[in-house]
Amino acid sequence: MERSKILKDPNFWLASGIILITTCLSAATFLRWFNLRFKIGPFYFTHLLSWIGTLFIAFYTPIYYAVKRRNPTKIKTLIKIHVFGNLIAVMLISIHYAQQMGRPPQFYPELGTGLTLYIVMFILVATGFLHRFQILNRLGVTSGVLPHQNRFIHIAVTLSFYITIIIHILHNLGFF
Repeated sequence: MERSKILKDPNFWLASGIILITTCLSAATFLRWFNLRFKIGPFYFTHLLSWIGTLFIAFYTPIYYAVKRRNPTKIKTLIKIHVFGNLIAVMLISIHYAQQMGRPPQFYPELGTGLTLYIVMFILVATGFLHRFQILNRLGVTSGVLPHQNRFIHIAVTLSFYITIIIHILHNLGFF
Protein backbone atom coordinates (compact mmCIF):
# COMPACT_ATOMS: atom_id res chain seq x y z
CA MET A 1 0.00 0.00 0.00
CA GLU A 2 2.85 2.36 0.84
CA ARG A 3 4.48 1.80 -2.56
CA SER A 4 1.32 2.69 -4.48
CA LYS A 5 1.18 6.11 -2.78
CA ILE A 6 4.40 7.19 -4.44
CA LEU A 7 3.00 6.26 -7.85
CA LYS A 8 0.15 8.71 -7.26
CA ASP A 9 2.48 11.55 -6.28
CA PRO A 10 2.79 14.03 -9.18
CA ASN A 11 6.00 15.43 -7.67
CA PHE A 12 7.60 11.98 -7.90
CA TRP A 13 6.67 11.73 -11.57
CA LEU A 14 7.83 15.27 -12.32
CA ALA A 15 11.19 14.65 -10.61
CA SER A 16 11.55 11.32 -12.42
CA GLY A 17 10.68 13.03 -15.70
CA ILE A 18 13.33 15.71 -15.17
CA ILE A 19 15.90 12.97 -14.47
CA LEU A 20 14.85 11.13 -17.64
CA ILE A 21 15.03 14.32 -19.73
CA THR A 22 18.45 15.07 -18.23
CA THR A 23 19.65 11.60 -19.24
CA CYS A 24 18.32 12.00 -22.80
CA LEU A 25 19.73 15.50 -23.27
CA SER A 26 23.09 14.44 -21.86
CA ALA A 27 23.26 11.44 -24.17
CA ALA A 28 22.30 13.58 -27.18
CA THR A 29 24.92 16.16 -26.23
CA PHE A 30 27.58 13.50 -25.70
CA LEU A 31 26.81 11.96 -29.09
CA ARG A 32 26.90 15.42 -30.71
CA TRP A 33 23.31 15.30 -31.90
CA PHE A 34 23.21 18.90 -30.67
CA ASN A 35 26.00 21.32 -31.49
CA LEU A 36 26.35 23.22 -28.24
CA ARG A 37 30.01 24.17 -28.72
CA PHE A 38 29.50 27.83 -29.59
CA LYS A 39 30.46 31.03 -27.90
CA ILE A 40 28.29 33.67 -26.33
CA GLY A 41 30.68 36.55 -25.84
CA PRO A 42 33.96 35.17 -24.52
CA PHE A 43 32.42 31.99 -23.03
CA TYR A 44 31.16 28.72 -24.43
CA PHE A 45 27.42 28.13 -24.13
CA THR A 46 27.79 24.92 -22.11
CA HIS A 47 30.05 26.68 -19.62
CA LEU A 48 27.35 29.29 -19.11
CA LEU A 49 24.80 26.52 -18.52
CA SER A 50 27.01 24.88 -15.90
CA TRP A 51 27.66 28.22 -14.18
CA ILE A 52 23.93 28.95 -13.99
CA GLY A 53 23.27 25.48 -12.54
CA THR A 54 26.13 25.68 -10.07
CA LEU A 55 25.21 29.18 -8.92
CA PHE A 56 21.61 28.12 -8.31
CA ILE A 57 22.70 25.15 -6.18
CA ALA A 58 25.41 27.14 -4.39
CA PHE A 59 23.14 30.04 -3.46
CA TYR A 60 19.73 28.44 -3.01
CA THR A 61 20.88 25.58 -0.76
CA PRO A 62 21.92 27.81 2.18
CA ILE A 63 18.87 30.04 1.59
CA TYR A 64 16.64 26.95 1.73
CA TYR A 65 18.35 25.77 4.92
CA ALA A 66 17.97 29.14 6.67
CA VAL A 67 14.45 30.05 5.54
CA LYS A 68 12.91 26.64 6.34
CA ARG A 69 14.06 27.04 9.94
CA ARG A 70 12.93 30.64 10.30
CA ASN A 71 9.59 30.16 8.56
CA PRO A 72 8.48 26.50 8.67
CA THR A 73 5.08 27.38 7.17
CA LYS A 74 6.79 27.84 3.79
CA ILE A 75 8.42 24.40 3.79
CA LYS A 76 6.22 22.97 1.00
CA THR A 77 7.13 25.77 -1.38
CA LEU A 78 10.77 25.76 -0.34
CA ILE A 79 11.15 22.00 -0.82
CA LYS A 80 9.59 22.16 -4.29
CA ILE A 81 12.00 24.91 -5.32
CA HIS A 82 14.85 22.95 -3.76
CA VAL A 83 14.00 19.66 -5.50
CA PHE A 84 12.95 20.91 -8.93
CA GLY A 85 15.34 23.85 -9.06
CA ASN A 86 18.28 21.60 -8.21
CA LEU A 87 17.17 18.97 -10.72
CA ILE A 88 17.04 21.62 -13.45
CA ALA A 89 20.45 22.89 -12.28
CA VAL A 90 21.80 19.33 -12.49
CA MET A 91 20.38 19.11 -16.02
CA LEU A 92 22.32 22.22 -17.05
CA ILE A 93 25.51 20.91 -15.44
CA SER A 94 24.99 17.47 -17.01
CA ILE A 95 24.74 19.00 -20.47
CA HIS A 96 28.07 20.73 -19.89
CA TYR A 97 29.66 17.54 -18.56
CA ALA A 98 28.36 15.44 -21.46
CA GLN A 99 29.65 18.00 -23.95
CA GLN A 100 33.09 17.89 -22.31
CA MET A 101 33.18 14.07 -22.23
CA GLY A 102 32.04 13.84 -25.86
CA ARG A 103 34.99 15.81 -27.17
CA PRO A 104 37.30 14.10 -29.71
CA PRO A 105 40.29 12.22 -28.24
CA GLN A 106 42.82 14.90 -29.20
CA PHE A 107 40.79 17.49 -27.25
CA TYR A 108 39.72 15.26 -24.37
CA PRO A 109 39.44 17.14 -21.05
CA GLU A 110 41.44 16.50 -17.90
CA LEU A 111 39.08 14.47 -15.72
CA GLY A 112 40.32 15.41 -12.19
CA THR A 113 38.06 17.87 -10.41
CA GLY A 114 35.28 17.82 -13.02
CA LEU A 115 34.77 14.08 -12.67
CA THR A 116 34.91 14.34 -8.88
CA LEU A 117 32.38 17.14 -8.93
CA TYR A 118 30.02 15.20 -11.18
CA ILE A 119 30.21 12.12 -8.95
CA VAL A 120 29.48 14.27 -5.88
CA MET A 121 26.53 15.86 -7.68
CA PHE A 122 25.21 12.43 -8.73
CA ILE A 123 25.36 11.26 -5.10
CA LEU A 124 23.50 14.44 -4.06
CA VAL A 125 20.72 13.75 -6.56
CA ALA A 126 20.47 10.09 -5.53
CA THR A 127 20.40 10.75 -1.78
CA GLY A 128 18.07 13.72 -2.22
CA PHE A 129 15.67 11.66 -4.33
CA LEU A 130 15.74 8.78 -1.83
CA HIS A 131 15.18 11.16 1.09
CA ARG A 132 12.50 13.36 -0.49
CA PHE A 133 10.34 10.49 -1.71
CA GLN A 134 11.24 8.15 1.18
CA ILE A 135 12.10 5.37 -1.26
CA LEU A 136 13.97 3.22 1.27
CA ASN A 137 11.11 3.41 3.79
CA ARG A 138 8.56 2.53 1.13
CA LEU A 139 10.59 -0.49 0.02
CA GLY A 140 11.05 -1.65 3.61
CA VAL A 141 14.85 -1.44 3.32
CA THR A 142 15.27 0.72 6.42
CA SER A 143 15.30 -1.99 9.05
CA GLY A 144 18.38 -1.34 11.14
CA VAL A 145 19.03 2.06 9.50
CA LEU A 146 19.11 5.13 11.72
CA PRO A 147 16.17 7.49 11.03
CA HIS A 148 18.18 10.35 9.54
CA GLN A 149 21.15 8.45 8.12
CA ASN A 150 20.34 9.24 4.48
CA ARG A 151 19.71 12.88 5.38
CA PHE A 152 23.09 13.03 7.10
CA ILE A 153 24.80 11.62 4.00
CA HIS A 154 22.96 14.16 1.82
CA ILE A 155 24.12 17.06 3.98
CA ALA A 156 27.70 15.75 4.22
CA VAL A 157 27.90 15.34 0.45
CA THR A 158 26.53 18.88 0.06
CA LEU A 159 29.55 20.14 1.96
CA SER A 160 31.74 18.05 -0.36
CA PHE A 161 30.03 19.77 -3.30
CA TYR A 162 31.01 23.20 -2.00
CA ILE A 163 34.62 22.19 -1.36
CA THR A 164 34.95 20.47 -4.75
CA ILE A 165 33.36 23.33 -6.72
CA ILE A 166 35.79 25.81 -5.16
CA ILE A 167 38.75 23.57 -6.01
CA HIS A 168 37.36 22.99 -9.54
CA ILE A 169 37.00 26.71 -10.19
CA LEU A 170 40.44 27.56 -8.79
CA HIS A 171 42.02 24.70 -10.79
CA ASN A 172 40.40 25.83 -14.03
CA LEU A 173 41.45 29.43 -13.41
CA GLY A 174 45.02 28.16 -13.17
CA PHE A 175 45.66 28.69 -9.46
CA PHE A 176 46.84 25.07 -9.11
